[in-house]
Amino acid sequence: MSLKEKTGKTATRADLLDAIYESCRTLSRAQARDIFEMALEEISDALVRGESVKLRSFGLFAVRSKRERIGRNPRTGIEVPIKPRRVLTFKPSPVLTAAVNGEQVAPEPEEEKPVPQSRTAHRA
Repeated sequence: MSLKEKTGKTATRADLLDAIYESCRTLSRAQARDIFEMALEEISDALVRGESVKLRSFGLFAVRSKRERIGRNPRTGIEVPIKPRRVLTFKPSPVLTAAVNGEQVAPEPEEEKPVPQSRTAHRA
């Protein structure tokens, strides 16, 4: 059963691995697993370092620092200090948001990197 057929259910790690294996039959299951694990590890490592991770047409994972603040227990009303911490945030791309809502949106354009110009081009 493909991920598309599992509507309404949770996609598990095993489901994702099967999808990778099915989409690229030249890889063995072990190779597909290794690639998947390496990708997850790289994403995790970048987030632990405090870097953002942008996956085009999917979304942006970022780490945000929250300052210390006073919270309140809703049941008792007692104020409790909440320690400063880092939280993981996710902002879906417009492409993913549209897909979830059943709409069609053009994929995000590639980010263009400036092309260095030679110094002789300006001397004309």
